[in-house]
Amino acid sequence: MRKNDNTGFTLIELMIVVVIIGILAAMAIPRFMAVSTKNKQSEAKLILKQIYTNQRTYRQQGTGYYIPGGAASATAPSALSLIWVEIPATSMYTYTINATVNTFTAIATSNILDDDPAPDVWQIDHLGILVCLSDDAQL
Repeated sequence: MRKNDNTGFTLIELMIVVVIIGILAAMAIPRFMAVSTKNKQSEAKLILKQIYTNQRTYRQQGTGYYIPGGAASATAPSALSLIWVEIPATSMYTYTINATVNTFTAIATSNILDDDPAPDVWQIDHLGILVCLSDDAQL
């Protein structure tokens, strides 16, 4: 009598495993992208809070809030240098401040967090209220 020692996997078993891995990957990749975008948004929140704190300090030292001459980004960070805010070289956002003597609004805008055309826009005002105007991670 011959003993049948067929060990290993059949082609069908291997294909089932490949299909299961494909389904799991299809569910995980969009969630990973959303988490990645949320992590990038933390940069905007942090710098906007820094702008708020430093604007308050600037106002206490002078006659009002700082009014910059233009937008600040990784390639042009000097617009915020008078209120001691440094834009990282790897920044994905452009920061603008609209200010008067008594009020200001700082806005962070980015359109490169992911591959869709929707922008990501965050805003903080002179009261310290941080608001998401357009959330690219939710689209």
